[in-house]
Amino acid sequence: MIRERTYFVSDTHLGLDVKNPAEREKRFVDFLKSIPGQETEALYLLGDIWDFWYEWRDVVPKGYTRVFAALQDLMDAGVKVYFFEGNHDIWSYSYFESLGMIRCTQPKVIKIGVKKFCLGHGDGLGAGDRGYKLLKAFFHCRTAQVLFSILHPWFAFRLGNNWSRHSRLAKSEAYIFRGEDERIYKFCESFPEKIDYFIFGHYHCKVDMPVGDARLFILGDWMDGADWLCYTPEGFTRA
Repeated sequence: MIRERTYFVSDTHLGLDVKNPAEREKRFVDFLKSIPGQETEALYLLGDIWDFWYEWRDVVPKGYTRVFAALQDLMDAGVKVYFFEGNHDIWSYSYFESLGMIRCTQPKVIKIGVKKFCLGHGDGLGAGDRGYKLLKAFFHCRTAQVLFSILHPWFAFRLGNNWSRHSRLAKSEAYIFRGEDERIYKFCESFPEKIDYFIFGHYHCKVDMPVGDARLFILGDWMDGADWLCYTPEGFTRA
Protein backbone atom coordinates (compact mmCIF):
# COMPACT_ATOMS: atom_id res chain seq x y z
CA MET A 1 0.00 0.00 0.00
CA ILE A 2 1.30 3.47 -0.93
CA ARG A 3 1.83 5.75 2.07
CA GLU A 4 0.37 9.06 0.91
CA ARG A 5 -0.63 10.68 4.23
CA THR A 6 1.46 13.07 6.33
CA TYR A 7 0.08 14.50 9.58
CA PHE A 8 0.99 17.66 11.49
CA VAL A 9 -0.05 18.53 15.04
CA SER A 10 1.11 20.84 17.85
CA ASP A 11 0.22 22.48 21.17
CA THR A 12 -1.65 19.70 22.96
CA HIS A 13 0.03 20.89 26.20
CA LEU A 14 -0.32 17.54 27.92
CA GLY A 15 -0.08 17.88 31.69
CA LEU A 16 -1.31 21.46 31.91
CA ASP A 17 -3.71 21.45 34.85
CA VAL A 18 -6.33 23.64 33.18
CA LYS A 19 -9.86 22.59 32.23
CA ASN A 20 -9.76 18.79 31.88
CA PRO A 21 -6.22 17.47 31.26
CA ALA A 22 -7.28 13.80 31.33
CA GLU A 23 -9.95 14.39 28.70
CA ARG A 24 -7.50 16.41 26.59
CA GLU A 25 -4.99 13.56 26.71
CA LYS A 26 -7.71 11.10 25.71
CA ARG A 27 -8.64 13.26 22.71
CA PHE A 28 -5.00 13.27 21.62
CA VAL A 29 -4.67 9.51 22.05
CA ASP A 30 -7.88 8.99 20.06
CA PHE A 31 -6.39 11.14 17.28
CA LEU A 32 -3.18 9.10 17.25
CA LYS A 33 -5.16 5.87 17.11
CA SER A 34 -7.24 7.23 14.22
CA ILE A 35 -4.17 7.65 11.99
CA PRO A 36 -4.13 4.81 9.44
CA GLY A 37 -0.65 3.38 9.96
CA GLN A 38 -0.43 1.52 6.66
CA GLU A 39 -1.37 4.64 4.67
CA THR A 40 0.75 7.18 6.57
CA GLU A 41 4.33 8.12 5.82
CA ALA A 42 4.99 10.51 8.71
CA LEU A 43 3.63 12.33 11.73
CA TYR A 44 5.20 15.67 12.67
CA LEU A 45 4.85 16.82 16.28
CA LEU A 46 5.47 20.55 16.02
CA GLY A 47 6.21 21.36 19.64
CA ASP A 48 4.47 21.93 22.98
CA ILE A 49 3.02 18.45 22.94
CA TRP A 50 3.91 18.47 26.63
CA ASP A 51 3.25 21.54 28.71
CA PHE A 52 6.41 20.95 30.72
CA TRP A 53 9.05 18.34 30.04
CA TYR A 54 12.41 17.77 31.67
CA GLU A 55 14.36 14.55 31.62
CA TRP A 56 17.32 13.58 33.71
CA ARG A 57 19.72 10.87 32.55
CA ASP A 58 17.85 8.24 34.58
CA VAL A 59 14.48 9.93 35.22
CA VAL A 60 11.67 11.03 32.89
CA PRO A 61 8.22 12.43 33.74
CA LYS A 62 5.67 9.89 34.89
CA GLY A 63 2.43 9.28 33.05
CA TYR A 64 1.50 9.63 29.37
CA THR A 65 1.60 5.84 28.99
CA ARG A 66 -1.24 5.77 26.48
CA VAL A 67 0.33 8.57 24.44
CA PHE A 68 3.65 6.77 24.14
CA ALA A 69 1.89 3.47 23.44
CA ALA A 70 -0.09 5.05 20.60
CA LEU A 71 3.05 6.64 19.17
CA GLN A 72 4.87 3.33 19.43
CA ASP A 73 2.04 1.56 17.61
CA LEU A 74 2.37 4.05 14.75
CA MET A 75 6.13 3.57 14.55
CA ASP A 76 5.69 -0.21 14.65
CA ALA A 77 3.36 0.19 11.67
CA GLY A 78 6.12 1.99 9.77
CA VAL A 79 5.11 5.61 10.39
CA LYS A 80 8.06 7.97 10.92
CA VAL A 81 7.42 10.21 13.92
CA TYR A 82 9.31 13.51 13.96
CA PHE A 83 9.30 15.99 16.83
CA PHE A 84 10.29 19.61 17.31
CA GLU A 85 10.83 21.09 20.73
CA GLY A 86 8.46 23.90 21.63
CA ASN A 87 8.98 26.60 24.21
CA HIS A 88 7.29 24.40 26.86
CA ASP A 89 8.93 21.02 26.13
CA ILE A 90 12.33 22.47 25.38
CA TRP A 91 14.32 20.20 27.71
CA SER A 92 14.14 16.87 25.94
CA TYR A 93 17.47 15.16 25.41
CA SER A 94 17.41 11.51 24.33
CA TYR A 95 14.30 9.76 25.65
CA PHE A 96 12.13 10.47 22.60
CA GLU A 97 14.91 9.24 20.32
CA SER A 98 15.24 6.08 22.40
CA LEU A 99 11.60 5.34 21.53
CA GLY A 100 12.32 5.72 17.82
CA MET A 101 11.23 9.32 17.26
CA ILE A 102 13.35 11.68 15.13
CA ARG A 103 14.38 15.09 16.46
CA CYS A 104 14.16 18.11 14.15
CA THR A 105 15.39 21.69 14.46
CA GLN A 106 13.33 24.59 13.18
CA PRO A 107 13.00 25.82 10.55
CA LYS A 108 13.18 22.51 8.73
CA VAL A 109 12.57 22.29 5.00
CA ILE A 110 11.25 18.98 3.69
CA LYS A 111 9.89 17.77 0.39
CA ILE A 112 6.72 15.70 0.09
CA GLY A 113 6.21 14.64 -3.48
CA VAL A 114 6.81 17.76 -5.55
CA LYS A 115 5.92 20.22 -2.77
CA LYS A 116 8.32 21.92 -0.36
CA PHE A 117 7.33 22.49 3.26
CA CYS A 118 8.92 24.65 5.96
CA LEU A 119 8.12 23.35 9.45
CA GLY A 120 8.74 24.27 13.07
CA HIS A 121 7.10 25.28 16.31
CA GLY A 122 7.24 28.91 15.27
CA ASP A 123 8.58 30.55 18.44
CA GLY A 124 11.43 32.99 18.00
CA LEU A 125 11.35 32.96 14.20
CA GLY A 126 11.59 36.28 12.45
CA ALA A 127 13.20 39.58 13.35
CA GLY A 128 12.76 41.19 16.76
CA ASP A 129 11.52 39.68 20.05
CA ARG A 130 15.04 39.99 21.45
CA GLY A 131 13.94 39.38 25.05
CA TYR A 132 12.36 36.03 24.22
CA LYS A 133 15.35 34.97 22.12
CA LEU A 134 17.70 35.73 25.01
CA LEU A 135 15.50 33.70 27.36
CA LYS A 136 15.46 30.79 24.91
CA ALA A 137 19.25 30.95 24.58
CA PHE A 138 19.47 30.79 28.38
CA PHE A 139 17.27 27.68 28.45
CA HIS A 140 19.60 26.08 25.90
CA CYS A 141 22.66 27.02 27.95
CA ARG A 142 24.39 23.88 29.21
CA THR A 143 25.24 25.52 32.54
CA ALA A 144 21.57 26.37 33.18
CA GLN A 145 20.55 22.82 32.29
CA VAL A 146 23.12 21.30 34.64
CA LEU A 147 22.03 23.58 37.49
CA PHE A 148 18.37 22.69 36.94
CA SER A 149 19.21 18.98 36.87
CA ILE A 150 20.62 19.28 40.39
CA LEU A 151 17.10 20.00 41.66
CA HIS A 152 15.11 17.07 43.00
CA PRO A 153 12.43 16.09 40.41
CA TRP A 154 9.66 16.71 42.99
CA PHE A 155 10.68 20.36 43.29
CA ALA A 156 11.75 20.81 39.66
CA PHE A 157 8.39 19.77 38.24
CA ARG A 158 6.44 21.91 40.66
CA LEU A 159 8.61 24.85 39.65
CA GLY A 160 8.11 24.14 35.94
CA ASN A 161 4.38 23.54 36.24
CA ASN A 162 3.93 26.70 38.29
CA TRP A 163 5.68 28.65 35.52
CA SER A 164 3.22 27.17 33.00
CA ARG A 165 0.20 28.19 35.09
CA HIS A 166 1.18 31.82 34.55
CA SER A 167 1.18 31.47 30.75
CA ARG A 168 -1.36 33.13 28.48
CA LEU A 169 -2.81 29.72 27.62
CA ALA A 170 -3.46 28.85 31.27
CA LYS A 171 -5.29 32.17 31.66
CA SER A 172 -7.46 31.41 28.60
CA GLU A 173 -6.38 34.64 26.93
CA ALA A 174 -7.12 34.28 23.22
CA TYR A 175 -4.40 35.47 20.87
CA ILE A 176 -5.45 37.67 17.97
CA PHE A 177 -3.28 36.83 14.97
CA ARG A 178 -2.24 40.06 13.25
CA GLY A 179 -1.89 38.68 9.75
CA GLU A 180 0.79 40.38 7.68
CA ASP A 181 2.04 42.27 10.75
CA GLU A 182 3.09 39.08 12.54
CA ARG A 183 6.78 38.18 12.80
CA ILE A 184 6.06 34.68 11.56
CA TYR A 185 4.38 36.06 8.43
CA LYS A 186 7.35 38.32 7.72
CA PHE A 187 9.69 35.39 8.35
CA CYS A 188 7.83 33.36 5.71
CA GLU A 189 7.66 36.31 3.32
CA SER A 190 11.45 36.77 3.42
CA PHE A 191 12.38 33.07 3.43
CA PRO A 192 15.40 32.60 1.14
CA GLU A 193 14.05 29.68 -0.89
CA LYS A 194 10.78 28.90 -2.61
CA ILE A 195 8.36 27.13 -0.27
CA ASP A 196 4.89 25.85 -1.05
CA TYR A 197 3.61 25.44 2.53
CA PHE A 198 4.69 26.84 5.89
CA ILE A 199 3.30 24.99 8.93
CA PHE A 200 3.84 26.13 12.54
CA GLY A 201 2.15 26.07 15.94
CA HIS A 202 2.85 28.25 19.01
CA TYR A 203 0.23 30.98 18.46
CA HIS A 204 -2.76 28.90 19.68
CA CYS A 205 -5.02 30.05 16.87
CA LYS A 206 -6.03 28.55 13.55
CA VAL A 207 -4.58 30.35 10.55
CA ASP A 208 -4.69 29.56 6.85
CA MET A 209 -3.53 32.43 4.66
CA PRO A 210 -1.42 33.11 1.57
CA VAL A 211 2.16 34.37 1.74
CA GLY A 212 2.96 35.36 -1.80
CA ASP A 213 2.67 32.16 -3.82
CA ALA A 214 2.95 30.03 -0.65
CA ARG A 215 0.42 29.18 2.04
CA LEU A 216 0.84 29.62 5.80
CA PHE A 217 -0.85 27.33 8.29
CA ILE A 218 -0.81 27.97 12.05
CA LEU A 219 -2.16 25.06 14.07
CA GLY A 220 -4.49 25.74 16.99
CA ASP A 221 -4.20 24.25 20.47
CA TRP A 222 -6.15 21.39 22.04
CA MET A 223 -7.61 23.08 25.11
CA ASP A 224 -11.24 22.82 23.96
CA GLY A 225 -11.04 20.71 20.85
CA ALA A 226 -8.50 19.41 18.38
CA ASP A 227 -6.57 20.76 15.41
CA TRP A 228 -4.39 18.87 12.99
CA LEU A 229 -3.50 18.81 9.31
CA CYS A 230 -3.26 15.85 6.99
CA TYR A 231 -1.56 16.25 3.62
CA THR A 232 -2.02 13.93 0.63
CA PRO A 233 -1.32 14.52 -3.09
CA GLU A 234 -4.94 15.70 -3.34
CA GLY A 235 -4.35 18.47 -0.79
CA PHE A 236 -5.06 19.15 2.89
CA THR A 237 -7.71 18.01 5.31
CA ARG A 238 -8.04 19.65 8.71
CA ALA A 239 -9.68 18.67 11.98
